Formats: sequence, structure tokens, C-alpha cells
Amino acid sequence: MATMSKAVRTVAGASLAIFFHGSLVFGMPGLMSPVWGRELGISAGALSLVMFFLLAALGIFMFFVGKWTVRYGAKKLIIVGTFLAAGAAAMTALVSNVWMIYLWAFLIGAASCFVYSPGINVAQQWFPHIKGTVSGIVNLTFGIAAAIMVPMYRLWFETFGQEILALIVAALTLCLGLLGAQLIVLPESGVAPQASTTTGERKTQGVKRALTPAEALRTPSFWLLWVVWALMGAAGITMVTQSVRFGLHLGFGLAAASGILASFNLTNGLSRLASGVLSDRLGRKRTLALSFVVAGAAYFILPHVSSLGVIMLLAAAVGFGYGTLFACSAPLIAECFGLKHFGIIFGLVFTSFGFVSGLIGPVATGAILGVTGNDYSAAFLFLGALCMISAGLVMTIPEANVQ
Repeated sequence: MATMSKAVRTVAGASLAIFFHGSLVFGMPGLMSPVWGRELGISAGALSLVMFFLLAALGIFMFFVGKWTVRYGAKKLIIVGTFLAAGAAAMTALVSNVWMIYLWAFLIGAASCFVYSPGINVAQQWFPHIKGTVSGIVNLTFGIAAAIMVPMYRLWFETFGQEILALIVAALTLCLGLLGAQLIVLPESGVAPQASTTTGERKTQGVKRALTPAEALRTPSFWLLWVVWALMGAAGITMVTQSVRFGLHLGFGLAAASGILASFNLTNGLSRLASGVLSDRLGRKRTLALSFVVAGAAYFILPHVSSLGVIMLLAAAVGFGYGTLFACSAPLIAECFGLKHFGIIFGLVFTSFGFVSGLIGPVATGAILGVTGNDYSAAFLFLGALCMISAGLVMTIPEANVQ
């Protein structure tokens, strides 16, 4: 009973610690980019690089955090990430040019690495028999935070201004992050809760032996996962930067346009739990592929509708696919390569999201819109194609490393 209590407490702590990071990653860039464009005179093309710098930080730090988790433990890294995130949130009050915005985005990305990877890692260590479910729980709070907080951020911004908004968010990030870190307990060898084998994929999947990072790099599974993360990551993260702009382009006000981003983030969060649980039964690859197809179809339809309600529904479909990428990839990586070197291998896979997704997602989409005179039909056709290609590729991932 005491062991289970520690396990539940750890999952709760990891979830609390990552909450405001999710609102900063998935909410603040989309909310503030139009404001900075208007008030600072920064072009849409320059602002499209905001997510590139955020993702570049993910690509750099996720690998190192994987190594540091083994050396220093999840709790210490989560505390570091909490202070970094609070500092980045406070910096929102100071940005006055595009390079400060890029630095702000980079710090947010770096901070999230120090909390996300250790949190997912320790949760799966406590519950190796339901990796998808516990990964989904932690991912849920990461993804849904923006849906909950963006309306609040917009209200605080309109009521108090940018400086007070920054201080409020920084204080909340610091308090909740430190509280979550104190709940983290590392499982001792051999004491993680066990459960009887149930239906679905858990009956058959179990790593024969943990692969080293060097061994993982020599497998087709690694490189297929790497490409899937690059493509689907690009398609998903672009909605963060384009949803509000798309709404404003159609003539909606800031509040209505922000609702599109909120819809995306709502399912970006909810899908992480729903698809995590579903993947424990249906299988990781099938769950991923189905969600990617739905997201691709939504992108194809989006430029041809004008109803705000329908647009929000379609943005939610994209959010579901994007959230599923996070929820199911972590347990799939653990099942392909084992948990012993999970953090490092996950960080290596994540380099595609960090260094490639930003370029072929927000940056390429911004270029398409610039060349076509804001023709969202071309931009969304491109993003939908990335989703469909990702669906096909994920189904080809070999299961040679999985029993």
C-alpha cells in the first residue's frame, strides 16, 4: 500500500509540475505573437521563427536531460526546469524586439525539457504495465494547460497589461512546479507496482532486453520514429502559431480567434490520456495512425469552412492527433528499446521535433502563406499531407525489438 501511494503521488507530482510549462509552450506563443506583431511592428515571417527557437531548445536539451535524469534524479531536474520556466514567464514583461522574443521562446523550450522527460520517465518506472495510461496522465496536464489558461491569460492581458500578466504567470509557475517536485519519489529497484497482464498489446509486448542508445540508432524503428516526429510534430505545432492568425484572417475578433487555439489545446490535452489508455488495448501504432489520419482530414477541410464552431471542431481534431503523438510515442519508444536508457533515446528521437519540425512546420507554412498571399488552402493542404505521410510511416515501424 505504501509503495502504491508513492507511485500515485509521483504521477501527481509530475503532472502538477508540467502544467504551466504546457500553457507556456502551447498557449503563450500563439496568444502573444499577434500582439507583438502589432505593437512592435514585427513581421509575420519573423514571428514564424518563434516556434523554431522553442523547438530548437527542445532538440538540444531533451537529449542531455535524458542523461542528467540518470545522474541527478527526476526531482532535481524538475526543480531546475521550474525556475527556468518562471524566469521565462517573467521575461514576457520585458520583450521589446524580435531577438528577445526568440530568447524567450528558447528558454521556455529548455525549461519544459527539464520537467517533461524526467516526469514521463519516473511515471513509467512506477507503472511499467500501463505505460500508455500513466504517460497519458502526465501528458494530459501538459497538453490541456493552454486550453485552461489561455482564456485567463487573455483576460489578464486585457485587464492588467503585459507586465502584470508576466508576473502572475511566473509566480504560478514557480509555486505549482515546486509543489509538484516535492511529490516525486524515485522507485527503488524491484519495488515498482506490478499488475496482472491484461488484454491487448500488453499481453504480447515486453522488451527482450534494453538497448543502448548506440544499438537503438542502428534500428529501423528509431529512424521511422524520428521521421514521424519530424512530420507530425511539424503539422501539430504549426496550429499553435497559425490558429489565432487564421481566425483573425477570417475576420473574427481576438477572443473568437483565441477560441480556435483553445479548442486545439483542449483535445491536445484530453487526447493524451484518452489515446494513452486506448493504446494500452488497441496498440500504439494503430492508435497513432488513426489519430494522424483524422488530423490530416481536418487540415484538408479547414480552409473550406467559415463557421467558427466548425473551425474549432477541426482544430480540435488536429489537437487530438498532436496529443496522441506525445501520449503514445513515449511508451512505444520504451517498448521498442526498453526503459533503462529511455531518457537518452527519447531525447535522440526528440531531436527531429526540435531541429526539423520547426522548419518544415511553422517556418515553411509561413513561407507558403507569404508566397501565396495568405492562401490557407495551400498551407493546410501541405500540413494535412504531413499528417497522412506520418500515419503511413508509423504503421511500418518494425516490432523486432518487441516480444
